[in-house]
Amino acid sequence: MAAESGENKNSFNRYACLCAIIASIISIIFGYDTGVMSGAMIFIKEDLKISDVQVEILAGILNICALVGSLAAGRTSDYIGRRYTIVLASIIFLIGAVLMGYAPNYAILMTGRCTAGVGVGFALMIAPVYSAEISSPSTRGFLTSLPELCISFGILLGYTSNYLFGKLTLRLGWRMMLGVAAVPSLALAFGILKMPESPRWLVLEGRLKEAKKILLLISNSEEEAESRFHDIKIAAGIDPDCVEEVVKPPNIHHGQGVWKDLFIRPTPAVRRILNTAIGIHFFEHATGIEAVVLYSPRIFHKAGVTSKNKLLLVTVGVGLTKTTFILIATVFLDKVGRRRLLLASTAGLVVSLSGLGFALTMVELNPGERLVWALCLSIIFTYLYVAFFSIGLGPITWVYSSEIFPLRLRAQGASIGVAVNRLMNAIVSMSFISIYKAITIGGAFFMFAGVSLVAWWFFFFLLPETKGKSLEEIEILFTKNTRHENQGLEIQPTTSNSV
Repeated sequence: MAAESGENKNSFNRYACLCAIIASIISIIFGYDTGVMSGAMIFIKEDLKISDVQVEILAGILNICALVGSLAAGRTSDYIGRRYTIVLASIIFLIGAVLMGYAPNYAILMTGRCTAGVGVGFALMIAPVYSAEISSPSTRGFLTSLPELCISFGILLGYTSNYLFGKLTLRLGWRMMLGVAAVPSLALAFGILKMPESPRWLVLEGRLKEAKKILLLISNSEEEAESRFHDIKIAAGIDPDCVEEVVKPPNIHHGQGVWKDLFIRPTPAVRRILNTAIGIHFFEHATGIEAVVLYSPRIFHKAGVTSKNKLLLVTVGVGLTKTTFILIATVFLDKVGRRRLLLASTAGLVVSLSGLGFALTMVELNPGERLVWALCLSIIFTYLYVAFFSIGLGPITWVYSSEIFPLRLRAQGASIGVAVNRLMNAIVSMSFISIYKAITIGGAFFMFAGVSLVAWWFFFFLLPETKGKSLEEIEILFTKNTRHENQGLEIQPTTSNSV
């Protein structure tokens, strides 16, 4: 392996940061759509005269379509590159936003929601992968968590949009809420073309000269760029001493054979990586975040807030809390580490969900009475839940799953995790109303608390710390007493300072 990279551990590459921020704008658009729909559903139900079942379908169909989009995104990004995949996601979401803003009826609204869902699937897969592939180990946690931070900022914008546009006429208000997302989608589709391609994807394509040129831009020194280039070539199955400008990588072409390497004949390390990625994405939504983010107006209404304006205003607090604590998480991810934050976060979820379940149960046991203390507890525990989620499980899910897969498997491996994520999101968002009608709203949150407890044990036993490790050496962390088979997937041990 290359020797010391020469990277200053305290240095911060502004160009790499700018690239990650621009790539993450697509996540703001997705977050906006999620946040704005929570309030828009109140007006859509009244305007279009739809049932609770239709509301559930409207809320969840985006995630079903995002599942399809995420699975397609992995192979697409292997074919056309990470950068153009972000462009494609922006265009798809633009079309969806225009359809939703125009929607004269439920059918057109659903068509727009489905179209936007496909774009969401692309965005959720590609933004963290791109950010991970351009960052160095010392800043990867921060840069890769930017998409989640942008989602939270988008949710906050959506909640604020609900409050502002909610003052318009019934027919115009919700259409403005949904249609305005087309503006940043169009801007991003053009802006993303100024960004560089992922150097790791370029190496997979054999375009070594272009990859090295970009590495020089996103590294803090020529020595660091050389070290990263050396490690990436090994991971791609290319001779690290190769000086050709363009080569044909052995056994690696547009993601072919990846599904076999993931599911049919995975190495022990790859099998454990896949299980970890699926597990963390499963628990991100099985612990109930979509129920709180999407249905917070209903939760607060159940707790005793009756005015529409007050419902939307207190919901803005959810967005503020989410954005604030994810911002805090971005600072601590590369200092405290993924594992410690994740375990602390999940333990906090158990406590806050139990408290929320208790408060809402007390409200339901005393119908007709206005329990101010229970209302206050419901709001406090909701904000606490969002805070604990946002400082750990929320951002770490995307950071962790985008950095643990070997280079050749990364895009399509990450897409599988996103597909599971969207499936669980859809299940929760499409069933929450039915669940709380069946077991009470307090019982629903006690159920989420139980799932969070299981999640804590899963993370404790199966997730090693990845802080400070290069993408090319992380697979070693998942290998326990197994021999490395040199098939272009495994990597050789590297020094702790390599990048």
